[in-house]
Amino acid sequence: MNRGHFWRNFARVAILCVVASFVLAPMIATALGGFKSNAEIRMNAFALPQQWDTSFYASILGDPRFWRYLANSLLISTGTVALTLIVGAAAAYVFAQIRFFGSRMLFSYLLLGLMFPFATAILPLFIKVRDIGLLDTYWAVILPQTAFGLSLAILLFRTFFEQLPKELFEAARIDGCGYVRFFWQITLPLSTPILATVGVFVFVQSWNNFLLPLVVLNSREAFTWPLGMMQFRGEFVTEWNRTLAFVTLTILPAIVFFLAAQKYIVAGLTGGAVKG
Repeated sequence: MNRGHFWRNFARVAILCVVASFVLAPMIATALGGFKSNAEIRMNAFALPQQWDTSFYASILGDPRFWRYLANSLLISTGTVALTLIVGAAAAYVFAQIRFFGSRMLFSYLLLGLMFPFATAILPLFIKVRDIGLLDTYWAVILPQTAFGLSLAILLFRTFFEQLPKELFEAARIDGCGYVRFFWQITLPLSTPILATVGVFVFVQSWNNFLLPLVVLNSREAFTWPLGMMQFRGEFVTEWNRTLAFVTLTILPAIVFFLAAQKYIVAGLTGGAVKG
């Protein structure tokens, strides 16, 4: 039995290593490309540089446009996360703790947002943003991203909230604690894992969003990093090393954020998986 257990663990680790290699290989090749010449990139994108050239990374870090694009993306992503967490958690708390006429129908209606891709609504969304005067502003990106992220957020929050001990709410009601106070002082402090889980999903999705900023943002001062990369590549068409260095530096914040919250992501996804 010990021998069989060893081989099962070995096979499991081997499969995980193979999957990880497929995920990490493009990221490593992108990072290494920023240290190579264009000729080396064309010859072998995955090989180590023959001569490590840090000038491309240094020129990007010294370019004020890079920091402006990064700041815009950080502001939009942070605003989207904050708004999604507040609205999504509050709505999910109502569905989890309060029973009212039509709650199931309303919850099912909100989940319909998971079935429609974002691109299908881009034209009416542009018209609505233009009509209310938000075109070329941060809110033109934050509000639609929040709206499209609420379906998944409410689903995850509601599943987690329903697993919280009912005795907590009953004891709080005896002590005179209402729904609002129970939500802010008891429910949210106990929901750190799911808050981190939803926050990471929303942040990464907002950070990498290209289509919506492309449609609603016109001035370069408001561009996010995906749009900045498009402008950057347009300026340096043949300099793939500089472009790859730009991509590497701009995806680092999302990777660091994901790794920092990894423990909470696992706890949040598994916290509502079973009852008891």
